[in-house]
Formats: sequence, C-alpha cells, structure tokens
Amino acid sequence: MEERSDVSSISGARTLEEVAEFWDTHSLADYDEQTYEVEMRFDPSARRTYIGIEPELLQELRRIASERRVSTQTLVNLWLRQRVDQLRMQAAGTAS
Repeated sequence: MEERSDVSSISGARTLEEVAEFWDTHSLADYDEQTYEVEMRFDPSARRTYIGIEPELLQELRRIASERRVSTQTLVNLWLRQRVDQLRMQAAGTAS
C-alpha cells in the first residue's frame, strides 16, 4: 500500500491498509463523538469507466508510477491523453 504522510485521526494508521485493518475490527459507533459532519458533493457527470488491464501490465504500470511518485491512475490517464493527442495531431496532418 502507498504510504501517506498524514496519520488517520481515529485509527492512527499511516497507510490505507492499516486503516482498513482498523475498521475491520472496530465500530464507528464507538467513535461517534470524534466524528464531524462534512459537506459532500456528487457530480454524476464525472463518471468513470473501468477497463481490464492484464495483471503483468498492471504490475509494471504500478512500478513506473511509484518511481515517478504519481498514482497509477494519474500515470495511465496522462499516457492515454498524450497518445490520443498525438494520434489526433497525426490525423489532422494527413487530412490537410
């Protein structure tokens, strides 16, 4: 799991894995006095599509993303955007 610099205020966890382990064995009802209301916004237009990636390729993407200190999602979106832009420019060049 990816390390985080901040610590969860209730669990004291430093990773998402530690947070998950904590909440697997604890009830939020026991910590009600430590919680607070937050405003949430939901944008149904911000939809995501999930695409299957071969396990070996995903492992390599995760390694590269880690080396670059970005999330795997950020890396993949950046690379896809660059490639789509490149193809669009090539198509525009041949259409002229």
